[in-house]
Amino acid sequence: MIESATNSRVILYYNGAISALTLFVQHPDASVCTPTPLPALSEILEADAEDIDTTAAINSVSAISKAMGLPADLLQAHVDYRERVDTPDGVITVYLASFKALDPPHQLIADNGCKFRTLTELRNRPPAEMELLRRAYVLVMES
Repeated sequence: MIESATNSRVILYYNGAISALTLFVQHPDASVCTPTPLPALSEILEADAEDIDTTAAINSVSAISKAMGLPADLLQAHVDYRERVDTPDGVITVYLASFKALDPPHQLIADNGCKFRTLTELRNRPPAEMELLRRAYVLVMES
């Protein structure tokens, strides 16, 4: 079952295999969460012992890839990342996906009105997004 945009989001990133350059996709609404930003007043929940539903992660990433018109094999779900966010509208699950490309696909991202940004370029995002990015960055660097 594909989670709807109301209860899941995906953060897209590129990590250079040689340089370790890590870039996150920032969408036209300035958020790093796709398909829509997190609601105001969102707060990250503490990690729980619940297993990550890899099927939900893969399906969410596939749906985002399709919605953005990206090649089917360009994104890969990072199945070790799953964050839960408490929002005024209920709990949202955030997944992480990487681009499986030698170089960042700048044009494909630009065609969607998005830009690749370093973590420091995103430092003015809301606290919940910054914490999601911090956790994503740690996981990527430790992988």
